[in-house]
Amino acid sequence: MAGRQHKETEIARQVRARGLAAGRSTAQIAEDIQDACAKLFGTTRVKSHRLAHGIALADVIEQVRALFERDGKPTPGIGETLLSAYESGLKRPGPEYLHYLCTVYRVEPTALGYDGPCICGHGHKMPGVVRGGDLHEGIRETSPRPRELWLQPDSSIPSTGGGEEDENVLRRTLLKLLAGTGVALDGQVLGAVENIRRGMDDTLVSATVSPAMLDQWEESTIGFGRQYMNTPPLRLLCDVLLEFAAVRKAMERRQPVDVQERLCRMAAQLSGLSGMIMIDLGDHRLARSFFRTGRMAADETGDRALRAWVTAREALVPLYYGDPREALNLAKKSRDMAGQAPCPAKAMAPVVEARALAMLAGGSSSKKDVVDQAKKALSRARQAFSQMSEDDQGDTAFGYTERQLYFYQGDVLVKLGEAMEADIVLSQALEKYAGEPLDQTLIRIDLAQCRLLEGDPEDAVKTAISALRAIDPIHRTELVIARVNELIKGVTTKYGPGVNGLDELREVALERAQQDIPDFAAVLEPEQL
Repeated sequence: MAGRQHKETEIARQVRARGLAAGRSTAQIAEDIQDACAKLFGTTRVKSHRLAHGIALADVIEQVRALFERDGKPTPGIGETLLSAYESGLKRPGPEYLHYLCTVYRVEPTALGYDGPCICGHGHKMPGVVRGGDLHEGIRETSPRPRELWLQPDSSIPSTGGGEEDENVLRRTLLKLLAGTGVALDGQVLGAVENIRRGMDDTLVSATVSPAMLDQWEESTIGFGRQYMNTPPLRLLCDVLLEFAAVRKAMERRQPVDVQERLCRMAAQLSGLSGMIMIDLGDHRLARSFFRTGRMAADETGDRALRAWVTAREALVPLYYGDPREALNLAKKSRDMAGQAPCPAKAMAPVVEARALAMLAGGSSSKKDVVDQAKKALSRARQAFSQMSEDDQGDTAFGYTERQLYFYQGDVLVKLGEAMEADIVLSQALEKYAGEPLDQTLIRIDLAQCRLLEGDPEDAVKTAISALRAIDPIHRTELVIARVNELIKGVTTKYGPGVNGLDELREVALERAQQDIPDFAAVLEPEQL
């Protein structure tokens, strides 16, 4: 082995000398070494670049350590053994080590034999960019000039339609969120979200995973459901979709029936959860697309309760952003899918029915009949809830909780104009919540609507301001702001624009601020770098 390595080094040295004499660049010399040595010695691309620079393993390690030190990071654990494993192809560097190897050799990941792009999102070959390899450059700016280049994807790399580039967009978004930087839901992020969803669509219609990995993914899915009401939506969306992408990759080859069913169940749940988050973020088009993907995945499982859950959640899209009649139809479909078996959709669907009916009651010529239908739907929801399992009654996202039932009953009563009864039910709902800022805020806005119905617009405005002040601006999602705007419209329509506090309410509703979250690097394990 030592003789082979010596011969490999000798040939590489000769190729390098000829290349330098001919004025070839280091990257071109690395290609020449690859051509000369790969067939004879199995020389990898990453090793070819070190040989092209004429340096030893120790030199590369010292350069990587120097870059870490320059960027204010702890000394990395990389050593000659690990770098040799990279060069022999036994291991692949993680995203951060790959970034620094690219910085040392001034090339892109593909030149080193790895899939691109680099997690930093810029071209390492560009002049003046080799310095500043910190993944957080542009997030916590130390230089007087903005360096947005670090957070922009390489436009020369085509989108892979739900592949690594789209995942990198979400990773970079997550980095910015974790570093405390406000992030806009722009076209780039939405494009990555849509590409990942389409990738799952393609996989479902075109898919072995260890039991331990399946268990881990299922635990993660359940965990995301628990986080749904407490984690800022865009942050949670990044986490959910990265897991979603991992499940999709596992489904690219057909699996044994039992494994395939478990993967499809997770795909349906993660897609449905993504749809719920998109509702909160105010993008009803993408929400519908995710629910459609969720239905496709749920159909593969043959689980009626799961299909009914996805459909009931989808009904919220037209309820909030479209036609309540469509929401009513989807809720009835969900109820029919659920059948007689106790499940969350059996309680959820009648509540959506009641909310849709309450929205239609105002424009109905037979308002009393519509009100009666809505109250009967609420009665069916309460009965179905009493038959659910304790696990389902404790799950906010994939089940249905008692506090949610109280909240939505109160919401129906507000829409029906029954302020006194709504006030009692909503106050009971608020007492049952601990955390979960989104629902608590919506409940308080409903209580503000009660004040308006009772003829006290100033108290209504004051209650709404207090509701918004009680949460961080990052939790003031489009859904929350839409409900606030609905209240503002109701106040101005009935009492005019001069109500005390109305201007302040508008200002608070528009506030957006950065989130104070610990540094991402501090929470990463070494294996993730």
